[in-house]
Amino acid sequence: MTETSQHDAELMTLDEPVLETIKRDLKMIGAKLKFVFMPTAKSEDTIAELRKWDLWGPLLFCLILSVVLSVSASEDQGSTVFACVFVVVWVGAFIVTLNVQLLGGKVPNFQSVCVLGYCICPLVLAAVLGMLWNNIFFKLALVAAGYAWAMRAPVVFMAQLVSEEKKALAVFPVGLFYLVIAWMIVII
Repeated sequence: MTETSQHDAELMTLDEPVLETIKRDLKMIGAKLKFVFMPTAKSEDTIAELRKWDLWGPLLFCLILSVVLSVSASEDQGSTVFACVFVVVWVGAFIVTLNVQLLGGKVPNFQSVCVLGYCICPLVLAAVLGMLWNNIFFKLALVAAGYAWAMRAPVVFMAQLVSEEKKALAVFPVGLFYLVIAWMIVII
């Protein structure tokens, strides 16, 4: 078998069992999360891994955050909170991506949304832990730590997409995006 036909055989997953597909996707999510949760990784390694985009992880984290915050909300506002969180995450990620593109950055929409979506994971963990022990000071500390942790990878990623003089303009909306998500976690 030639190298190209072997590569094509690896890409053909129609005959793959569903459990294998789920395992492969979970391993892929775990590999990307390693770069979000290990801030000691080199910037080049982080950027190389984050350039391989997928939307399974961002969808999973968005759903978890939406469910956690809707469960934490009052009974009559649960569905509204779920919808608002879902829209804020996806529309906000696309707006941040559009900003980088307007500043001259060459980044595919879904690649940027992937990076931003994976990087909300520390905020999702803060929301889950804050829901378990509903103390405002504990929640504030968790969210502040989650915000700082969530900002590392996208700042490195976005800063490399634009010229030196436009880095602040590219990074500021990222910080604002995560600040809105952090604020929603704190107030709900």
